[in-house]
Amino acid sequence: LTGVQGLFQSSHQQTFLNQLREITGINDIQVLQQALKDSNGNLELAVAFLTAKNAKVPQLEEATYYQTALPGNDRYISVGSQADTNVIDLTGDDKDDLQRAIALSLEESNRAFRETGITDEEQAISRVLEASIAENKASLKRTHPEVWSDSPNPYDRKRQDNCPVGLKNVGNTCWFSAVIQSLFNLLEFRRLVLNFNPPANAQDLPRNQKEHRNLPFMRELRYLFALLVGSKRKYVDPSRAVEILKDAFKSNDSQQQDVSEFTHKLLDWLEDAFQIKAEEERDGEKPKNPMVELFYGRFLAVGVLEGKKFENTEMFGQYPLQVNGFKDLHECLEAAMIEGEIESLHSENSAKSGQEHWFTELPPVLTFELSRFEFNQALGRPEKIHNKLEFPPILYLDRYMHKNREITRIKRDEIKRLKEYLTVLQQRLERYLSYGSGPKRFPLVDVLQYALEFASSKPVCTSPVDDLGASAPASSTLPAQTLPSTVEQQGPSSSDVPSTSPVQRSVIHKPFTQSRIPPDLPMHPAPRHITEEELSVLEGCLHRWRTEVENDTRDLQESISRIHRTIELMYSDKTMVQVPYRLHAVLVHEGQANAGHYWAYIYDHHQNRWMKYNDISVTKSTWEELERDSFGGYRNASAYCLMYINDKEQYLIQEEFNKETGQILVGMDTLPSDLRDYVKEDNKRFEKELEEWDAELAQKAQQEKLLSQIPRAPAPSPAPVQAGEPEYLEQPSRTDISKHLKEDSVQAINKALAEQEDRGPEAIMDMAIKLEYTRLLKLAQEDPPPECDYRLRHAIVYFIQNQAPKKIIERTLLEQFGDHNLSFDERCRNIMKVAQAKLEMIKPDEVNMEEYERWHQDYRNFRETTMFLMVGLEFFQKKSYMEALLYLIYAYQNNKELLSKGPYRGHDEELISHYRRECLLKLNEHAAALFESGDDQEVNNGLIIMNELIVPCLPLLLVDEMEEKDIVAVEDMRNRWCSYLGQEMEPNLQEKLTDFLPKLLDCSTEIKGFNDPPKLPSYSTHELCERYARIMLSLSRTPADGR
Repeated sequence: LTGVQGLFQSSHQQTFLNQLREITGINDIQVLQQALKDSNGNLELAVAFLTAKNAKVPQLEEATYYQTALPGNDRYISVGSQADTNVIDLTGDDKDDLQRAIALSLEESNRAFRETGITDEEQAISRVLEASIAENKASLKRTHPEVWSDSPNPYDRKRQDNCPVGLKNVGNTCWFSAVIQSLFNLLEFRRLVLNFNPPANAQDLPRNQKEHRNLPFMRELRYLFALLVGSKRKYVDPSRAVEILKDAFKSNDSQQQDVSEFTHKLLDWLEDAFQIKAEEERDGEKPKNPMVELFYGRFLAVGVLEGKKFENTEMFGQYPLQVNGFKDLHECLEAAMIEGEIESLHSENSAKSGQEHWFTELPPVLTFELSRFEFNQALGRPEKIHNKLEFPPILYLDRYMHKNREITRIKRDEIKRLKEYLTVLQQRLERYLSYGSGPKRFPLVDVLQYALEFASSKPVCTSPVDDLGASAPASSTLPAQTLPSTVEQQGPSSSDVPSTSPVQRSVIHKPFTQSRIPPDLPMHPAPRHITEEELSVLEGCLHRWRTEVENDTRDLQESISRIHRTIELMYSDKTMVQVPYRLHAVLVHEGQANAGHYWAYIYDHHQNRWMKYNDISVTKSTWEELERDSFGGYRNASAYCLMYINDKEQYLIQEEFNKETGQILVGMDTLPSDLRDYVKEDNKRFEKELEEWDAELAQKAQQEKLLSQIPRAPAPSPAPVQAGEPEYLEQPSRTDISKHLKEDSVQAINKALAEQEDRGPEAIMDMAIKLEYTRLLKLAQEDPPPECDYRLRHAIVYFIQNQAPKKIIERTLLEQFGDHNLSFDERCRNIMKVAQAKLEMIKPDEVNMEEYERWHQDYRNFRETTMFLMVGLEFFQKKSYMEALLYLIYAYQNNKELLSKGPYRGHDEELISHYRRECLLKLNEHAAALFESGDDQEVNNGLIIMNELIVPCLPLLLVDEMEEKDIVAVEDMRNRWCSYLGQEMEPNLQEKLTDFLPKLLDCSTEIKGFNDPPKLPSYSTHELCERYARIMLSLSRTPADGR
């Protein structure tokens, strides 16, 4: 019996494990068993546990992702696709192609679903959203404060300590900033530029147009580099150098330049400028050009063309690499180094054509140009490739060197053989994981387990009549007409049918055989007839086969893992790690093919950290942030250019030393004398700006001081105001809070007099304070509806809910009863004098007045936040979204500051966040509609809304990591405008869109401060409570999606 019970428990547990595998998509049997154990056999708890544990969607390394902007749709659709060249053309009318594509798609989706339990689309969308959210969160974690445009306050533009200097974007010149900063931070290149001396006969030039342009540019570049070294400004203006460049580009000034195009042209100009100098200084020898020495290398092209072998040595600067179809940089390089069929290189009789490239000389600075744009013939425009491409911080190039060609060929042949064997093993494994001949396939181990469960099941028979009888009331009879029938029943009516037990059945005559009651059916699928001997044999076979299949599957998976590891380590031996190149800079592009924004990640080799250079903003970064922004495969940001430097050539990044003292030269000491004077002059101008600003502030302060000393007619007041009283208690002319408190105080005094009429003023005051405190404590302890906020009625309620110190509450109550408004009759005046006397008796060490003032200032801020929220919501309900936005922004910011001190210090953060977000979405829709109209005036109005209201606000939504709805809303707004890139429009609209999109996509660098909060009307406490209740009640009647 114990053995049978054990077998039953084992079978029951295995059934649960199968159900868990089907529900969660997890195939690891140990994980499933642990979840079942932790949940004490409760299937629902086990599923919840596994779902929470497996919340992060597995990433498919082999998959690439791209995004498509659909006309009229404000979201991107992410689609997973295997990175291969077997693309099916669906643009024609071939239905077989369509069917084949559908079949392949289903096969891929089914395979992914079997492996992960999550569909391909869900994986892609989840990865894109998670990465996009993570990226936006990371992009706003700033080390140094950022400013927007040129702040009138020069201290906002002052360089902090030794923080690197940024470059101002002077009109879609982020491409310029990214490249220049990458080159400037190469110390050897910096030295070459700074120490460049124009030719002595420069006045006799130009001999041609090229020299006329290159030498002035070189002069401006020297000035710019000098300012980047020694300026006291946070960022400098590169306009003079940019203007010379723009003249050379035959394109509209507003068009964003391609990084690779600009880098090519820049290096050409520098090469020409240094060549002029080199030719002047040569002494009978061939002149050496330092730009060529630094950036240019050589490779040997070895190949066969129509059966004839050839060898050519070629020079290269930026090395172009294709991205599409590859998962990492080495795969790109392997494909670039081998073209066509290369077997012919090793045989004499083949007529195939192909070639290999082998580096013979690598430049100290090696730049890879990643081809992320391709031309879409169908749409007639370029499109960006968003595929993920990984690259390492250290790149070993030994395998591509000509001196290693023989060993590399051997290793390539070995890798090719291993990959062929790997394909065979993967196909064999797939037969185990997708068993069957029909459209639906399952893991073979599951099929055997299901067969075992079926064979072990015991039939529990029932019939339709039994089911109906079981569902009917126990005391009732079973009417004949309830039985299934295809025709009218012949026989007695339901009232004539006698009561029968569930086992007995009425004889019912059916004219057709198909209406007969089916025979007894088991409740669950189970064998009809099986002997114990047959079951024993079958169970033994199924158990054995299942074990064999599990072992085979495990062996195949281990073999596949070993081959992957062998391939990964193929080039890790000592002889193949002798040519290390370290990643120096990554140039990133965010956007689409015809618009976007550039920035650079540059490695600080002396501080051993990554820095992000984003126009005027220079911030500390990490490799993780670089990966998110640069690898691609997520949103629309990816690396476009990689700059590696020879890790053994330390002179590239080595600091300059003083030849006499041996000390490191830093800052201004590294500059030649002419540039040092230039920077000093600029710093003097900036210091003068600071002095003028200080003088202006001092003058304003002096004027305010003189104005404050002018005697004014005193306002009529019944009694002097107690010093140090809260503002909302001391200014009855501006608010009626004192009047409101007066009524409460009088009621408390009257109650105290009724209870203790014969007592003196002090006892009456003590009783009144106790009664008032009891009343306020009761209000503080109640749980009112949202429209009734008792904190607005009295500061004490606010203090009690936020656990203010007892001394603060006591002094506040004394202030209330010592208020001059109580001097209207003799009894109240006596109590007021007693309260004032007690206030004067309080010693400084008994109540911390700074803390007292902080509490009352917090309460003033709470009331002000309430007013911002209330007015903002009123404007929102009137659909005045522009007016509502500013009030809600201040409501949210003030409220967030209050909530940071305690959960009851402010209002519902989610509510304010929702309506602030809705305002922005409504305004974005309105601006987009104006842009779509095509009318010049309306288009400009739409862009004004975006530039003045929405773009400055987006960083405020992205700062809070917890507000994922805000981050998704930002993505929606950005995607709405990016979708226009795929549509045809007038050239002037395209120009405006191209000019605007970088601001929207890179709004994190344009944080605009809202210096002046909107004016608030003056409300009495009664009016404030009434209007607040009215607006909150109206919100409760209006459904708000997402709240």
